[in-house]
Amino acid sequence: MSATDQTKRPAPADIAARKGGVPLVMLTAYTTPIARLVDPHCDMVLVGDSLGMVLHGLPSTLGVTMEMMILHGQAVARGLSRAMMVIDMPFGSYEEGEAQAFRSAARLMAETGAAAVKLEGGAHMAPTIAFLVARGIPVMGHVGLTPQAVNTLGGYRVQGRGADGDRIRQDAAAVAAAGAFAVVLEKVPEALAAEITASVSIPTIGIGASADCDGQVLVVDDMLGLFTAFRPKFVKRYAELGAEADRAIAAYAGEVRARRFPGPEHVFGDEPGKA
Repeated sequence: MSATDQTKRPAPADIAARKGGVPLVMLTAYTTPIARLVDPHCDMVLVGDSLGMVLHGLPSTLGVTMEMMILHGQAVARGLSRAMMVIDMPFGSYEEGEAQAFRSAARLMAETGAAAVKLEGGAHMAPTIAFLVARGIPVMGHVGLTPQAVNTLGGYRVQGRGADGDRIRQDAAAVAAAGAFAVVLEKVPEALAAEITASVSIPTIGIGASADCDGQVLVVDDMLGLFTAFRPKFVKRYAELGAEADRAIAAYAGEVRARRFPGPEHVFGDEPGKA
């Protein structure tokens, strides 16, 4: 089933039931206009904490706050009518303990209308995931490269190579056993991602992983080519909007400086009744 075949917005249980079926489509969105563009084509839309880097110019996701997530979550919700919205729990909003995680997740869902939250971490976060799920909070897990832990992981490096693969396997299994309805596998070796996909009972959503995953997610600004200097290997650019925008802005600046804009068709006369 594709997003265009849906007669109702999917719930987390519907996403979980898609395990092994037609691949799930997921993109990020941070604003109402982008949400409206991706909504007809996606099963899920992620309000990612990547908004800190993409929209706010932060060096990492660590500076993203609950207030930022709520503001952008509310904007995205206004643009969705078909896709299920998932929202990231920002750094520092859930790591302290289960009670803190529940308060943060409940607030995110109540104030944005998101259907689920996403949090980073594997085996060590499994008790928190189980706590949230038992209290009515659907959770999407996230293992492999977890950007909120970039300082302890040594940078944005591939995770799970060689003997380290056991850690990622255990993390994915723990997240699934804790009750998550899906799990993101980020920047892990292709063979490992395929193996985990075959072994866990919940859908895997790949980003820099494998086509064998049960679905894929990308940052929408990356796949649209809105960044000209930043191009991760795992991103396929389906457009080059950054270069096109640069040409358009340069043309505008040139016409303003040459007094060619505004032209007669863009200004107003004194006669009543005329545009």
